[in-house]
Amino acid sequence: MAMPAMGFLAWLDKKIVDPLYQILRRGLEPKQLAFSTALGIALGIFPICGVTVLLCGLAIALLGSLCHAPTVLLANFIATPIELSLVVPFLRFGEVMSGGPPFPLTSDALKKVLTGQASREVILSIAHALLGWLVAAPFILAALYIIFLPCFKVLVHKFSTVPSSPKKPSNSLAEIKLKCCEEWSSASGRTI
Repeated sequence: MAMPAMGFLAWLDKKIVDPLYQILRRGLEPKQLAFSTALGIALGIFPICGVTVLLCGLAIALLGSLCHAPTVLLANFIATPIELSLVVPFLRFGEVMSGGPPFPLTSDALKKVLTGQASREVILSIAHALLGWLVAAPFILAALYIIFLPCFKVLVHKFSTVPSSPKKPSNSLAEIKLKCCEEWSSASGRTI
């Protein structure tokens, strides 16, 4: 019985833990990682299965350097089981928002969907689910960012292998003028 658990742990390590560790080792900004993770999850719970990777690619292309592409895609991958579990809540939320009739989730309804008898109802339910996600997604993104930011601050500090750049002393304009005058006076043999 231990073999399936070992296989799952190896898969989890290879597909999630190792990529996350590689991302953290690069020493990226915690704000960028928190935003990218929140964005990947918020887009990853889009209620139409199979579209989330395209949405993430579009977001990465539009946002450019504001987000970290590998982090967005890893978070999208992690969000897949959550996506499947949130389709019905988004559907119901969209129905409440629009005041539309509830889509019956019965075996008879499934039979009608499969035989093509409920095509209008299916399209309407998809629209309701999209509306529910569209209203909830900004709040989910903001809440996840707030949750992930302190986590990534700790994780980046712990796992980053990129040395932080040494702080260069900032010279004021008066100090620069004084140094220039000292160099000029020493080069010309004069004293100030």
